[in-house]
Amino acid sequence: MWNNVRSRTLLSALVALTAVCLGSLLAPAQNQSNSAVEAASQACPNDESGLKLPAGFCATVFADGIGHARHMVVASNSVLYVNTWSGRYYGNDTPHAGGFLVALQDKSGAGKADVIERFGETVQTGGAGGTGISLYKGWVYAEINDRIVRYSLPEDSIVPSGPADIIVSGLPLGGDHPMHPFIINGDGTMYVDLGTATNSCQLKNRTLKSPGVQPCTELETRGGIWRYNANKTNQMFSTADRFATGIRNAEGFAIDSSGRMFVTQHGRDQLHANWPDLYKPDQEATQPAEELLLLKAKGDYGWPECYYDAFVHKLVLAPEYGGDGGKTIGECANKIAPIAAFPAHWAPNAMALYDKKQFPAHYRGGVFIAFHGSWDRAPYAQSGYNVVFQALNGDRASGQCEIFADGFAGAVKSPARAEHRPSGLAVGPDGALYVSDDIRGRIYRIAYQGGSEGGVANVTPCPSLTAPAGNPVEVAAQPPEGTHPDAGAAANNLPVPHGATREMVLLGGRIYRGQVGGAACTGCHGDSGQGTPLGPDLTGKKWLWSDGSYAGIKKTITEGVSQPKQYRSPMPPMGGAQLTPDQVSALAAYVWAASHRAPPN
Repeated sequence: MWNNVRSRTLLSALVALTAVCLGSLLAPAQNQSNSAVEAASQACPNDESGLKLPAGFCATVFADGIGHARHMVVASNSVLYVNTWSGRYYGNDTPHAGGFLVALQDKSGAGKADVIERFGETVQTGGAGGTGISLYKGWVYAEINDRIVRYSLPEDSIVPSGPADIIVSGLPLGGDHPMHPFIINGDGTMYVDLGTATNSCQLKNRTLKSPGVQPCTELETRGGIWRYNANKTNQMFSTADRFATGIRNAEGFAIDSSGRMFVTQHGRDQLHANWPDLYKPDQEATQPAEELLLLKAKGDYGWPECYYDAFVHKLVLAPEYGGDGGKTIGECANKIAPIAAFPAHWAPNAMALYDKKQFPAHYRGGVFIAFHGSWDRAPYAQSGYNVVFQALNGDRASGQCEIFADGFAGAVKSPARAEHRPSGLAVGPDGALYVSDDIRGRIYRIAYQGGSEGGVANVTPCPSLTAPAGNPVEVAAQPPEGTHPDAGAAANNLPVPHGATREMVLLGGRIYRGQVGGAACTGCHGDSGQGTPLGPDLTGKKWLWSDGSYAGIKKTITEGVSQPKQYRSPMPPMGGAQLTPDQVSALAAYVWAASHRAPPN
């Protein structure tokens, strides 16, 4: 801000004088701060988790590297059972050796698993793993591929030795949400989430201005909760077993002491990307809200005709079904609204009711929710990647939610660069809370060390649903050779394809990051084109579509990819944006340049 030497000299003198005058005043506060850090370290001597927790709580890394860990359940003997997954969500990487189900036990009481055993189907037997897992009457129930099976647990081992019984098979696979989370209540009724195959039941999924299917026939087999008998084997999936409908993707389940059932719902994506005439760019990041639902028999929760508007706090008509950007309610007045809402695109992947006494009374009877983290907030900052607490009062939410645990992602919250992403939750018989990570297979164990009747301090409220998206971020602009005085030269050093110019490559980089054109590519392809579970790597020489030429890339961007070969979500034409022909050419030039960039020295 200062533009002459005299001003800078004066400023330096003032800073020095201030430091001298205030040094003695700051010293006691600094010493107190250091003492607080030392006290926290002493209170949690084995906490190497990197998590930010309320005062009095400590975390340990219970286990690491066990595979893409999804949902969990804890037995009465404190053995933790985890289901792990594989496939398109994880870039089709090589699954962990052994069975997809994992049993973990802490025999020493140090807060870390010293016994880890795997069981169940393997890649060699045709398994791909799954998400859902539960315990009921001495059996481990688990999702594997298109079915839910159970294994009998012997008294002398933490893993089963016999074959699995099939409880239900033929569950729908494929599409955007192929997982089958479930919960079993006290009488053996099993409730299974069958997430939708599409984002919003469009004629062409995730495609610019494609209308909704009338009626949405997908709801016959997807987009709801199905009910089965956990005591009965060899049941087959049937449309007649649907319990509730209009739920896009309910991965988190919880049942309270009165038998009330709660489920989470992932809100839809791409309001601005697919309907730019109705929604502003920042509304891609701020709409719609994520939801907590009270599950009712034959309930209709609105998908795909409706979504929950975070600003007006109502279900409103979706653009695919005649909506006008959030003004019209229409048939949504007859749908069941959520009992609580959370910031857009945080992705609630799991939920656990806290019914133990180890945590302070503040948490009893409420739910913890694991938010996997957003991808559809680009080009604005991604968010979520945390565990939230929501208090309940009977059949409704009580007060604003709180950020209970954060820091899983590390330095950057994004699908491509997050170190860990919360994916599962479970409460142990001793009251500890377990959190799973499906990126590097880490399991965290969180316990309260402040005394059974302690209070709750340093609680962080969730952001307001109406908080602005903020300014577009440019994490993708970080140069590959690192941060140094010449790092900014990276953009100018990108190669230029024949038929394009350097100015086109630079413009294409801005389009890629969402600064021009209204829709970012970073959400699916990563901050620097390195790929994510949603979209392929653009920086290498392997091309799933076209021959990788400048013309071929331009054709793929223009036409989109309606049937992906290896990834779960299609790419709409022009990425769902309304790009001009010149912008398409510029974006293609940037993608070509990214794939032909010389390796750093």
